[in-house]
Amino acid sequence: MGILRRCMLALTFAIGIVLVVCTVPCAVQAQVPDEPSVERDGASADTYGRKDVPRRPVATYSIVARDSVTGQIGVAVQSHWFSVGSVVPWARAGVGAVATQSFVDPRYGPLGLELMSHGRTSHEALKALVSTDDARAVRQVAMVDARGRVAVHTGENAIEAAGHQTGPGYSVQANLMESDDVWGAMADAYESSEGDLAARLVAALEAAQNEGGDMRGKQSAALIVVRAESTGQPWNDRLFDLRIEDHPEPVEELKRLVRLQRAYQKLNEGDGHVTDGNIDAAMESYRTAMGLVPDEATNGEAPFWVGITLATEGRVDDAVPFLRRAYAQDDRWAELVRRLPDAGLLPSAELADTLQERMTEKKASGSGE
Repeated sequence: MGILRRCMLALTFAIGIVLVVCTVPCAVQAQVPDEPSVERDGASADTYGRKDVPRRPVATYSIVARDSVTGQIGVAVQSHWFSVGSVVPWARAGVGAVATQSFVDPRYGPLGLELMSHGRTSHEALKALVSTDDARAVRQVAMVDARGRVAVHTGENAIEAAGHQTGPGYSVQANLMESDDVWGAMADAYESSEGDLAARLVAALEAAQNEGGDMRGKQSAALIVVRAESTGQPWNDRLFDLRIEDHPEPVEELKRLVRLQRAYQKLNEGDGHVTDGNIDAAMESYRTAMGLVPDEATNGEAPFWVGITLATEGRVDDAVPFLRRAYAQDDRWAELVRRLPDAGLLPSAELADTLQERMTEKKASGSGE
């Protein structure tokens, strides 16, 4: 019985070890200290002879943040590197956000989010990953979790000017900068700017660029903002998911797309009101959308669908001015009207003929109702 008992105890212990190991990805099976590292700690000299250590910096300045009012979580970045949005920014609703840059290792993104999704704080997740990374001296990584706790690491071999600054619910970090004023300017802009999280993230990027930004210049940018809580539908959890792959003014282009995204969000909101039968609320959302961007920004699509919605509700006279605005941008909208009855988007071909005739009577001057 003694031998049997000892065998059973050994088996139980072995099973327990296997279960613990399997709950954490193999790349982060390390003891997690109680506090985050915010120091610039290095690696041994022979690290840089390894073939798996990247030799070129991929990203430059970024911000991770959680909005204390809405609980939204986001990350934004700009770099003189093509398609920075494909490797640096990571975010998951109800979990957190990660920016992994400098001599970037993209694994910090999904592994950091996975650890935080299992209850690790941003501090614990970052320390677990950094402590197992032989190339940590050239990394720069920041994380924010769903409770707004931030952690950041800037390796001692990140290219100057390099550094970071943290504040309530956010971290800004940069490397290969024109000056060491960049991250401080980002922090000031984020804290002092107004608007929602997306607007404040863009403001931080603008501030970095105003201080000179990346000493190599400008090329790409990206922004992700997710909900405070997951809906269980990842495609609905991302409120903003924008990437500028290659542009002479990536931050300005990102700012333009944020505004365009807001307009389409309002259009979608209006469509939801239509589905619920609340046309007045739908029109309010539609008007807001069209006030955010000019007709040419959507090639007339915003006013077109407003007109079709009104026509479907029997408000033909109200619909025509919107359809004329669409036609003023592109005369192919008139042809689309003809195709809508067969798709069930207009009650009849007769109504389509009427709308087509009236919207093409003259080019709209841009006036609304």
